[in-house]
Amino acid sequence: MANPATARAVDAGPGDEWWREGVVYQVYPRSFADSNGDGTGDLAGLLERLDHLAGARDSLGVDAIWLSPIYASPMLDGGYDVSDYTTIDPIFGTMADFDRLVEACHRRGLRVILDLVMNHTSYLHPWFGASSASRTGPFADFYLWRDPAGWDADGTPRVPNNWLSWFGGSAWAWEPRRQQFYLHTFLVEQPEVNWRSPALREAMWSMVTGWLDRGVDGFRLDVFNAFVKAADLPSNPPSASVAVMPWDTQEHRYDKDQPELHELLAEFRAIVDARPGTATVGELFTSGIEQAVAYWAPRHLVFDWVLIETNWSAAAFGTAISVREAAWGDRWPVIVLSNHDRSRHVSRYLATLGRQDRETADAVAKAAATIELTLRGTPFLYYGEEIGTTDITVPRELARDRAALTMDAWWNRDACRAPMAWSGDAVSAFTAGEPWLPMPADASLINVERQRALADSVLAHYRRLLAYRRASAALRAGDLTLVDVGDPDVLAYVRRAGDEAALVVVRFGLAGGDVELPAGPWVADLSSHGEALAASGSRLTLRPLEAVGLRGPSVTTG
Repeated sequence: MANPATARAVDAGPGDEWWREGVVYQVYPRSFADSNGDGTGDLAGLLERLDHLAGARDSLGVDAIWLSPIYASPMLDGGYDVSDYTTIDPIFGTMADFDRLVEACHRRGLRVILDLVMNHTSYLHPWFGASSASRTGPFADFYLWRDPAGWDADGTPRVPNNWLSWFGGSAWAWEPRRQQFYLHTFLVEQPEVNWRSPALREAMWSMVTGWLDRGVDGFRLDVFNAFVKAADLPSNPPSASVAVMPWDTQEHRYDKDQPELHELLAEFRAIVDARPGTATVGELFTSGIEQAVAYWAPRHLVFDWVLIETNWSAAAFGTAISVREAAWGDRWPVIVLSNHDRSRHVSRYLATLGRQDRETADAVAKAAATIELTLRGTPFLYYGEEIGTTDITVPRELARDRAALTMDAWWNRDACRAPMAWSGDAVSAFTAGEPWLPMPADASLINVERQRALADSVLAHYRRLLAYRRASAALRAGDLTLVDVGDPDVLAYVRRAGDEAALVVVRFGLAGGDVELPAGPWVADLSSHGEALAASGSRLTLRPLEAVGLRGPSVTTG
């Protein structure tokens, strides 16, 4: 799998602290750019669009890209059901395409992060085929197999315990060839691997090393805290909290967050840390911020979901930031507002405001971007948010998200995975064929080409913000203090690094007004409304949904 010709660009972009000071852009490859007209985004299409991200005069200016899964897969769960970890799925291209992509990214100073799905495989993975066929052999213990807890009078085997699938029903499926149950926390076609098997662990680490040898700069770990289960697989106790979905009816004490996981993560991190300039980020599965902090290590970030679950109000964001700052302490958090599993944040915030017009949508997109790119932590942008993309509507009969068709309480994730709108034509220059999902209804107006030409567009604001952040040590690496500016509709915080200070002030509502700034002087030099109004003494006038960045001294605030 190694490709000696693909050298890692150790000095590409920020140095070894890129994971801390840089900005990561999530690409959902199926929806980014199609090169061959089959309607599905691919690696060659992404390669053609790299100048949008970095390396050109009008690039966005991000430091790394995270690719959602591109491995061989039947695509029952959007590629998170892997049938071969060592090959590229033909819908995305070839390994040669991948090598060209890595090389082109490194030339532009872009790091490449791959999604690693190591909690489960596809049922079509050769490992599972061999493991399900026999209780003996080299792959026999690669998955979590258990005998029935007993048999019903009609001969039906009883599941080993009460564990549930995230997508509903029991987490156990019967395999008649082996006469045992296998565990699947997700779709029945996603059997869970057994991390207590030394052979499985060795196979996984070999795969990780292979991708590092090809020049990959890091990984995003899918549902990593579910890797290890309690050894004797006891039933989970009932939950005392209100259940929104069947999964919530249990306290998931034994099917995730096991103490042995720390040892496993240490093994993984040692492999990654042996390569200069690499870093990882882990997706925490249905656990709280305390667990996220506990799993953190230098160069190994962990998503928490506090911000992505925060409503659009100054009070809610202020509380969320306070909670996160207290929990993370001197560790380094991640900033994320949208991803491939969640409704896009502009759609969520518009619902909070009770508005659907484009003017409000753009204002919200710019204000949210200002927060996302100025809080303490590493920002992870989701493709399309830089042009203000919102959720699309996909009728159930056209749904591609398997979970949406099998789980009544689950929303259709297709809504946040629309093809990228590059231009205003019928298919927005995404493809020459029929897009795999519907294009956004407003793509003729909300697209990259049009926004590049507008000085006040969402895209223009993202570019200014990213440049503003790069030029400020306080915004890249400084500490954060929330400040009170005398208006409950306004969020404000100061970032400091050494003698440099930056103040960010954001109005969340639809009415303007003055706010009282902390001791200054402060110079307003960035606004989500284009031209910032000059701060007059200790007062600043904020327009509706306006976010302002100000430069000033390193001051003490209460």
